Amino acid sequence: MKKILHPRPIGPHWLRWLLFGAASFCMGTGITLAVQMVDLKVLPATWGWILAHPANFIMTVLIYSTAVYVLGALTGRLWIGAIPVGAAGLILALVSYFKNAINGTPLNLADFGLAAQAGNVAGLAGDLTPPMDFWQAVILVALCVLLLFLTQPLTVLEGRPRFLTFGISLALAVWLYSAAGAQTIGALLQIDFYNRTDPTEGHSLYGLTLNLWRDYFLKDMTSSAKFMEGEQGGAAYSPAYMQDILTQIDEILQDSHTADMTDTSSTPAPNILFILSESFFDITRLPELSYDKDPVKNFHALKEESISGTFHSHYLGYGTGYIEMSMLYGINSLDIPPSFNLCFLDQEAYERFDSLAEQYTHTGNYRAEMLHGFDNSLYNRTVTYPLLGFENLLFSQDIQNLGFEWSGSCYGGYYLKDSYLFQGMLKRMEDINADGRRAFLYGITMENHQPFDPDKFNYACQIGLTANGFTTEQQDIIRVMLEGITRADQALGKLTDALRESDEPTIVVFFGAHRPNLFMPDQETIYTKLGLSPGNDIPTWSPDQINDLFSTDYLIWANDAALLHGQAGTRRDSSVTALGPQLLKLTGQPISRYWDLLEKVSHVCLSNLSSCFVDGQGNAASSREAANLPSDMEYLLDLRDAVIYDALYGKQYITAAMNEPAGSTLP
Repeated sequence: MKKILHPRPIGPHWLRWLLFGAASFCMGTGITLAVQMVDLKVLPATWGWILAHPANFIMTVLIYSTAVYVLGALTGRLWIGAIPVGAAGLILALVSYFKNAINGTPLNLADFGLAAQAGNVAGLAGDLTPPMDFWQAVILVALCVLLLFLTQPLTVLEGRPRFLTFGISLALAVWLYSAAGAQTIGALLQIDFYNRTDPTEGHSLYGLTLNLWRDYFLKDMTSSAKFMEGEQGGAAYSPAYMQDILTQIDEILQDSHTADMTDTSSTPAPNILFILSESFFDITRLPELSYDKDPVKNFHALKEESISGTFHSHYLGYGTGYIEMSMLYGINSLDIPPSFNLCFLDQEAYERFDSLAEQYTHTGNYRAEMLHGFDNSLYNRTVTYPLLGFENLLFSQDIQNLGFEWSGSCYGGYYLKDSYLFQGMLKRMEDINADGRRAFLYGITMENHQPFDPDKFNYACQIGLTANGFTTEQQDIIRVMLEGITRADQALGKLTDALRESDEPTIVVFFGAHRPNLFMPDQETIYTKLGLSPGNDIPTWSPDQINDLFSTDYLIWANDAALLHGQAGTRRDSSVTALGPQLLKLTGQPISRYWDLLEKVSHVCLSNLSSCFVDGQGNAASSREAANLPSDMEYLLDLRDAVIYDALYGKQYITAAMNEPAGSTLP
């Protein structure tokens, strides 16, 4: 055994040193192939990726082979250094595979903010089993390690050459694993480390490992990066510069303030029930599917009494927590570096601006509470919501402890029923009103959450489905989506019926968080099978296809038509960053400069994603630049970016002023 673990070296030091480097590169190649095999599911696709992007392949091999080289030099045995590096690559690939199975998107850097909650996330996805490709990749890595073990007499380093090699390789690795090194090597290989790409597009182009690596070292990190020192039209970021920005914002807001704001002097302050409905959308919009009854009859009927339209959610299949932050705080994923998670910023970042809820609690007699149909384990809500001004957070068990009347089970599928959650919202609204205050309640439903297993609702489906061209197994999955959306619609109908009987003026804001990323047994989504997308690979989609599938539906309804000020029955597109400002304008709430500016921006931009820009009229382009906006609209977006940069990355020169009404001065 001692001879096996400590073999006699063969050959001179210089030859073993050369073979050590060559073997490290070969091991890095093996790990890269294994990771891509799991990620792309088949070896031919991996080979196609290498041929299409050889520089990206080489850079990925360098990342892995450098780690193998350093650890091998540290231990003196290359095969020992290869084991943890290979295991790390395989685990990374498996996590990305599972995430793709959960919501149809690969692993990205922001997901690491949820690492501590990985078990809870996996629990929401149902049964997760490693694919056959993973075990084949494990065998490939194991064979590479075995080959290093058997040939170790040719690569073993000992004595001074070993320690010298380790010292030099560690210094080089530290340089490579830095922004300067990554960008230098990237420049030599013509890999872009400057322009941000959509995570899915970047994953397709760069591969799993390099896409994460690139995002970590990306230089142009945010949409407001041009406001860094000296880069905004030659003007340095400074107190004077930002004061000029504030003056320009006031001029725009004050010029349009009187005409834009709704006169609410004749209507009472309403309760506000903000409802994020998980995976809800108007399913009748899907082609080729028909039903024996309207599955969203309540939603359709309520539209005639509401302001309604397309809701640009910015996400497909997942992202509920990120949607909440954009909705309540007005920022989106492009405002932060790709290595950050929108729900896990430094705590003080959430206190820079007054949230949407605080627009009501700070200037009116409102109490803000959140109700969620699951537990408190996900998306950092127990930290962020109190910072956003919510006085009370009620999760599944808390809602069950409210003590309101209910018959039957409170669970539907795997989660709390939407109708039960809404009953809890009504109970909290009643209690808050009894204390002499208005309620601002943000409800997050779960009954229609994935997994969409055929037995989720015990194979029950209230609506008959006709889906020509789909197998029986595929139709069973569609029925789960259909039943979940039907239940969400029925819960909405019960809620509004109860509010019609209430004397308390109340506005309901109801929107679908995102469409379900409904996978069939062959791993294609329903949208591909219906011809709405060319495949699962989002980079192949057109801007119009992204715009369509990254959208749901919404409505703003009131139990007193006067609260809508003559807008009942009107149509208007909205989005995660537009719906809050839209509500503020409708209710005539005293509004800060920040939310007043966002209201103006909502008429210019509804969605700004890495691969799709949607203007205020719902028209899609591949980017903000491709949208060819008029100069005054571009200017408005630039002002917004300057405010975000100052608050999140700068010195907060005007942040306090942005929380005051337009034209006001700080005491």
